[in-house]
Amino acid sequence: KMSKISVIVPIGGKRKMEALQSLQNQEEKVEIIVENGPNPSRNRNKGIKKSSKEIIAFVDAHSIMPKNWSRKIGIFFKQNEEYDIVGGPQLTPQDENLIGKASGYALSSIFGSAEVSARYSPNKSIKEANEKFLTSANLACRRRVFSKIKFDEKIYPGEDPKFIDDAKNAGFKIVYSPDIFVFHRRRQSIKELAKQIFNYGVARPKKESLGRTLKNPSFLVPALFVLYIPLFAIFSLFNFIFTLPLALYIILNIIFSVYEGIKNNDLASIFLLPFIFFTIHIMYGIGFIYGYIGRKHEK
Repeated sequence: KMSKISVIVPIGGKRKMEALQSLQNQEEKVEIIVENGPNPSRNRNKGIKKSSKEIIAFVDAHSIMPKNWSRKIGIFFKQNEEYDIVGGPQLTPQDENLIGKASGYALSSIFGSAEVSARYSPNKSIKEANEKFLTSANLACRRRVFSKIKFDEKIYPGEDPKFIDDAKNAGFKIVYSPDIFVFHRRRQSIKELAKQIFNYGVARPKKESLGRTLKNPSFLVPALFVLYIPLFAIFSLFNFIFTLPLALYIILNIIFSVYEGIKNNDLASIFLLPFIFFTIHIMYGIGFIYGYIGRKHEK
């Protein structure tokens, strides 16, 4: 039986290729295209040119697909002719180490990553999905999408939100489906997580203007928090009211850490989650400010 789906796997850097085995074991066979190189967007664009199939899907080198993943994609497109793009969440594998698991809990928490948390945990199906819900670690498109748009090779990371935005602006219809999920490796140390989130923050101002970001203020909150901390240190000497936002943050951090630890039946993570939440918020904020200053400097 001929496969109807091409799956493009960009690989670069030191992270190992885990996707291959689960792609080879799919119930519905797929054409696998692996592209090596330091620029994931370029790798994907090169893979698109090599693909011969009607449906072109994307995963990361460290995505792990359930056996019925490709079959679900095929069924979706067969039953939904009007839709052009479908994606779903990237879940945390059960065999991660403590930091990997706790990072997954934090990313899938509304306190950890606001609306973007839907990328990391099953949400309800969303018929008018946008970049807050989808990533290129688990994405499938009809071939016609690439007659109008491609991945922006000047942006990484953050090239997938730009791709989704560009697709929406080009008039393509996009769906988030919790049924089409993959498992995705998390960073194995706080240092690796900090670097990852910092890079996400840097990418946001490259993707869009500050005016656009103001329409999605959740992306701006971490930067405001970073700016608040030195001001808090100065002004709290004169008035205790400046300590209230930090006190509120600490209380919320502890509440959500306990909640996520209990919800995931992983009590050990409760002691780690406050540091992971703080790392995500601070590093995204620092990255955003750095990216914004860099963007102004480029001009």
